Amino acid sequence: MTDETPPAADAADAAGTAPSGPAGDPAPGQLPEDLQPLHVPMLRIVEVGLAAWVVALVVTLLVPALHTGDRSWWPWTCVAGFLLGGLGWAYVRRGRGNARDAA
Repeated sequence: MTDETPPAADAADAAGTAPSGPAGDPAPGQLPEDLQPLHVPMLRIVEVGLAAWVVALVVTLLVPALHTGDRSWWPWTCVAGFLLGGLGWAYVRRGRGNARDAA
């Protein structure tokens, strides 16, 4: 037990329950029961990422200074990003496992 923690809070933590505050408010660190996670459109996010890799590839190929000399690997990085993003897109689109709720 520390000096900052009151004894009642230690007893509640040991029991696995946290006391609620006044008027039924949840205790600090506890979420209300009616709080739900936000729906995130993962398929749209993956598609935007794929488009960004395509734009990066086009820019890299159009500007010679970005794909010559020591930077010859830059276009391949864009290709790899696009291919890995395509795998992610297929996984989310298929909707198996945890990805079922993502699309």
